[in-house]
Amino acid sequence: MAPGAALADSPASTSASTSSQGELAVTIYNNDLALVQDVRRLDPGHGLVDLAFPDVSAAIQPETVTLTVPGATILEQNFDYDLLSPARLLDKTVGQSVTLMHTNPVTGADSGEPARVLANNGGTLLQVGDHIEVLSDIGHARLVFPGLPPGLMARPTLSVRLDSAQAGARPVTLSYLTHGFSWKADYVALFDQSGSKDGAGKIDVQGWITLNNTTGTAFTNAHVLLVAGEVANSLGGGDGGFTGPRRFGGRPGFQAPQPMEQPGTESSGRERLGDFYVYPITGRTTLANAQQKQVSFLDVKSAPARKIYAYRNDWLGNADAPQSAMSVLRFSTGGKDGLGDALPAGMVRVYMRDARGQPQFIGEQPISHTPKGSTLALPTGQAFDVKVQPTLVKRAKIDLGEWDRSSRYRVTVDGQPAKVVTVDSAVTHWQTTMQYRVTNATPDPVTVELTQSGLDNGWNDTRVPNETVPGVQRSLNDRVWQVAVPAQGETVLTVTFDTRN
Repeated sequence: MAPGAALADSPASTSASTSSQGELAVTIYNNDLALVQDVRRLDPGHGLVDLAFPDVSAAIQPETVTLTVPGATILEQNFDYDLLSPARLLDKTVGQSVTLMHTNPVTGADSGEPARVLANNGGTLLQVGDHIEVLSDIGHARLVFPGLPPGLMARPTLSVRLDSAQAGARPVTLSYLTHGFSWKADYVALFDQSGSKDGAGKIDVQGWITLNNTTGTAFTNAHVLLVAGEVANSLGGGDGGFTGPRRFGGRPGFQAPQPMEQPGTESSGRERLGDFYVYPITGRTTLANAQQKQVSFLDVKSAPARKIYAYRNDWLGNADAPQSAMSVLRFSTGGKDGLGDALPAGMVRVYMRDARGQPQFIGEQPISHTPKGSTLALPTGQAFDVKVQPTLVKRAKIDLGEWDRSSRYRVTVDGQPAKVVTVDSAVTHWQTTMQYRVTNATPDPVTVELTQSGLDNGWNDTRVPNETVPGVQRSLNDRVWQVAVPAQGETVLTVTFDTRN
């Protein structure tokens, strides 16, 4: 509030605390977008009528407004967003007369004198009699305004001009899209390994929906639906507060496992809207402006889970020193052996109990929208005692013969017979030997899931003639080994790759 500014009584100021909204339904999407449907019972009157709808979102998209008034035709609509504030009131009063009120600090008595507002640019300048004063320097003073300047609204207001065929109260439906609403999911996962030495355990997961309202308007006693998914829109909103799974670590040659290892193929029993899932908030709720609200939507106990160690190496990744493997929590969202639900995008925070039985935070990881039946592998942090050092041992060219140097193409030119063209191009093949030294300083044996990525780097033909531990080609890009490492010991994995690059 500007120093010394006071607002005289006016209809706008005395009614600002009373909402004019009616029956509210708010549908909130992930990408800073919401649909507001507001049914108000009004009597617009008869003939040409100007009708005001205060208490709409200050972030309303006016071009999306739909207004239904039975027995009336909409002629024009305006959105008034020049909101009343001490600073805007002073701006609108520049050049106008006000009353400068002084309060005697000893007696408390008020006295006033006429003044004129000269400017309100980085400070308020007043002409009082034959001299000029700065409002902030006047001391115990305030301004009293003769009235509310035209064009200033106490609340965001949509005004329409309509031609009403009849008078009488009837339901009027206002619908519009707005920015300023967002929601995301937050998950609290408690992992219990229960003394298991192979990493198997149980996980309890609580899911919370976190709502934010920054529209500048409160929405009272509303039916709220949340839609999980990125709906296409061109209104220029924000990202809804979620940026998707992030890369963990950032060391050269190392990548963290992706949180979603395998997308699910099970259908969730939740309500759907097209290709999106709908999460209704039970009952009615008030979405106050500048408020964050949390609502529970998932509570699962003792789902199977497993802690594993994982390391993912880039193609030709070579480390001068041992690198920590990632501690990863793996579990399913399936109905038979998992959480049994589709999970909207959000942050998963993982806890474990310490020796005293107290839950302690061990890491967090965001997930994207996850279908039911998916397998999730959440990196929670770098392992202290489990290390991997990849080393490029040897890389040499392979001569595969003259037949692999030429390719034939059939070329057709309009009006002429097809020609066979032979292109002679040298193809270079390589044999690459990688060594991965895996160490374990824990008192128990561990298994490290070691992945070599980058095997599909354009050549689509990678062969593994030799490996000291049998591996599995999980995809064209990735080969995976389960490397067993004894307690307080090490295992060396050596692999030979034949590639075209």
